[in-house]
Amino acid sequence: MMCSTKIYLVGAGPGDAGLITVKGAQLIGRADVVVYDYLSNAELLAYARPDAELMYVGKKGFAKHIGQDGINQLLVDKAFELDAAYQARLAAVEGDLRAEGDAPKTPVIVRLKGGDPFVFGRGGEEALALEQAGVPFEIVPGVTSGVAAPAYAGIPVTHRRVAASVTFITGNEDPTKAESDIDWNTLAGLAKSGGTLCFYMGMRNLPNICAQLTERGVAPETPAALVQWGTMACQRTLTATLDTVAERAREEGFEAPVMTVVGPVVALRERLQWFENAPLFGRRIVVTRSRTQAGTFSVLLRDLGADVVEIPTIEICDPSSFDVIDAAIERIADYDWLVFTSVNGVDRFFKRLAEPCASAVGGSPKQTRDTRTLAGLRVAAIGPATADALTRHGIMPDAVPGEYRAEAVFDAMRAAGLAAGDKILIARAKEARETLPEMLAEAGCEATVAPVYETRRPADEQTAELCGRIVNGEVDAVTFTSSSTARNLVAMLGEGAVETLSKLDLFSIGPITTQTLAKLGLTNVHQADTYTIPGLVACIRKAYER
Repeated sequence: MMCSTKIYLVGAGPGDAGLITVKGAQLIGRADVVVYDYLSNAELLAYARPDAELMYVGKKGFAKHIGQDGINQLLVDKAFELDAAYQARLAAVEGDLRAEGDAPKTPVIVRLKGGDPFVFGRGGEEALALEQAGVPFEIVPGVTSGVAAPAYAGIPVTHRRVAASVTFITGNEDPTKAESDIDWNTLAGLAKSGGTLCFYMGMRNLPNICAQLTERGVAPETPAALVQWGTMACQRTLTATLDTVAERAREEGFEAPVMTVVGPVVALRERLQWFENAPLFGRRIVVTRSRTQAGTFSVLLRDLGADVVEIPTIEICDPSSFDVIDAAIERIADYDWLVFTSVNGVDRFFKRLAEPCASAVGGSPKQTRDTRTLAGLRVAAIGPATADALTRHGIMPDAVPGEYRAEAVFDAMRAAGLAAGDKILIARAKEARETLPEMLAEAGCEATVAPVYETRRPADEQTAELCGRIVNGEVDAVTFTSSSTARNLVAMLGEGAVETLSKLDLFSIGPITTQTLAKLGLTNVHQADTYTIPGLVACIRKAYER
């Protein structure tokens, strides 16, 4: 009987997480299991479901790993393991429920492979193993490094006036073969006619590759380039000639993964290189925001060439009790002001507002509420990002301070008509400074602090593994967007955290976060002039452009 589990062999692209296909990203999000290897950017795992099983199978160059046969067997075994569980669930579901579409969904496994599965990715071997075992599969092509790595180095593999052909060749043939299948005479002929040769995985055999071509008449001065970690912020590019590239690579310490490009098109790099000219190129920067909020910040940094490492130090979750906010919403008409001190506060408040309420009249079904419930209230937001979040819900705030902290919110509210005796509802995190409530109380106002979310430290293994990159000195800078991110990262790093972080460039979004860092013993901090994410990005760019 055919296995019900379907395996998708998905090309992860050449390295830059943004180069995965839309279909590939969607499938990762559907998968019950994701099997990935060394050349698959781990950032792509962020698309996976929280409950998905993530299986790392190594495969780094010539280093020991599970082996291709082992991977093939693992895929087959995992497919039938999921199939057995699926069949058991299916048998437990009543037929009438199946008819209503409530039957369990068939299992999905994504085999995430660097580049394209069928271009020197051994995807063909895995597909044959699945076909033989009766496991259904589908191929999802990816952007291959033979095109992408040269492109990110400013080398077009074809050009109308320079190269009319491009040839992809493995630089690492199956070592069990009795003799090479590479037709060096044909390759030499293509090179002599101006064609481009792209060798995958060829670092170990680079001297032999160069010798095979020059011995067959390819000019020693033919341009050659090596692109290491192509499309990544740690990309390195070396340009030389066919007779010097191997020695230059040894001198400069080039190691796999490397794409080797031979041909006249290499000379165009001098005019076309773009990626390595970005202002933050080569800088590895840690983003400590929650997984759900890191995206915008990370995109801005990557657009400037940074290698972003997302290490979420906080998780946004429901408060232990909604009693305070629920009671406040029930009597929302009693309040004069509604105050938000974060985007999370806005989103969580409106999510709670939309929950069915228990105050329906005459025993009618529970009713839901919307923004009309807030008619007559004045609204304050701590800054433009929070104001934008309110606008998305149809609310234009009455007070937005020019300086984005609690003290300034009070001043902005007073300028907008705050008066003694006003009742204020503050929807915020459970863990927050008491500055604003205290200032309001001193002004004769009655403030209700209603937690709509909590923050906590993540405890997953992947986050702990990423923290090791900071400890090992693999990053240049760490960013902090709140006091919680600062306190939590120090706690997550453990003993020696302050000493470790003091060796790095530290960037803070504003004075409150900077003060928290100082209390933790971290004083050499760059602080954004404008206390927003774009302001923090501008601060980082300014620091590295000096």
